Amino acid sequence: MAIEANQIVSIEYEVRDGETVVDSNMGGQPLVFMFGKGQIIPGLENGIVNMAIGEKGDVLVKAADAYGEYNDEAMQELPNEQFAGIELTQGMTLYGQDENGGTIQVVVKEIKDETVVVDFNHPLAGKDLMFTVAISDIRDATPDEIASGIPAENMQEDECCSSDGHGHGGGCGCH
Repeated sequence: MAIEANQIVSIEYEVRDGETVVDSNMGGQPLVFMFGKGQIIPGLENGIVNMAIGEKGDVLVKAADAYGEYNDEAMQELPNEQFAGIELTQGMTLYGQDENGGTIQVVVKEIKDETVVVDFNHPLAGKDLMFTVAISDIRDATPDEIASGIPAENMQEDECCSSDGHGHGGGCGCH
């Protein structure tokens, strides 16, 4: 039986970029989300739709259905003044807010005399990802959960929107 919209799903996962594990919650707290609400990347949601409680499997998610293709135009050169008080190093990740108050992540690509070149692509953009997923629970959402879009398990701490913007230390399953 397929997982349906508005069901609360709990998963443990490990995600790999090639042979490198880039995130995992295996053996820890499961990722809990409301199915069909865009709370995890589309390719992963589509890949688990026919899984059942207790089932474990591998899901290959192509870049387009994960964090998108790499966009060369997502590089931006900004004045050094915008980074006052931050000791910048090439390759460092910075977090900020977009115009809608959402969390954005940029990577410092180059530090010039007057400007800093930052990359607005997600670090996993352009990459096909292999998820190993174990379904720990599937249940119907309560009316309150449907209204808020937030599973009760996440009411205290919305892990997909944690302070690092990823949840679970990297949150590849989160937007």
